[in-house]
Amino acid sequence: MGTAGKLLAWLGIVLLGGLPDMALAQSGRPVDLELVLAVDTSSSVSAEEFDLQMRGLAEAFRSPAVAQAIQAAGDLGVAVSLVQWSDNRKQTLAIGWTMVTGEASALGFAEEIGNTPRFLIGGGTALGGALTFSMRQFETSGYQGRRKVIDVSGDGRTNQGAHPARIRDLAVAAGITVNGLAILNEDLYVDRYYLYNVIGGTGAFVMTADDYEDFAQAILQKLIKEIAGVPIAARPRPAGVLLATTPPP
Repeated sequence: MGTAGKLLAWLGIVLLGGLPDMALAQSGRPVDLELVLAVDTSSSVSAEEFDLQMRGLAEAFRSPAVAQAIQAAGDLGVAVSLVQWSDNRKQTLAIGWTMVTGEASALGFAEEIGNTPRFLIGGGTALGGALTFSMRQFETSGYQGRRKVIDVSGDGRTNQGAHPARIRDLAVAAGITVNGLAILNEDLYVDRYYLYNVIGGTGAFVMTADDYEDFAQAILQKLIKEIAGVPIAARPRPAGVLLATTPPP
């Protein structure tokens, strides 16, 4: 086909409405929130503890409160993915981007979480690597969120790879909020580590779970705040929540 023919074909696509579709593909489908759930699978996490994390996430998405939070977030829905991470060489997208718009799709996502195996076993704790990998997921999500959030959970401090504060700052500069769920079973002060080195961005916060048995309740509360966009900085601070604006001890 000559140049003139190609031009006519292109004009035909435009006249048939193809150009808006191409623009949409480039910008992504609009959603109220793009959310990456980043789950710790390092050596400190036993098989039982991993199962408790995944069951807790599945139970949270089965909760009517999460479906209500999705509706409160807006009319466009929430795009969610799940990442497993450990050391600086080990991260994987365990569940690809999934659209959740209400109770039925939330239950479907809960089912997918429940059927997801542990892809990574062992390794060090590289929160910087986890944040870097999670940030990259937004580039190929196929969605364009009004808000972008990384929800990272873990029970330890970084012991290899890039320092998480540096990566956190890059995420915040890109308009991404990083929230944390610190599990205190191994380090009673890991929540403070998350506060100063991991979380950042608009409304960022750390929630705590005393151990993996408490994970389900903590992640439920955390998801409700993240999805609904609750302005928790303007409310009395519940026990177990540290805000990015919390002063040093």
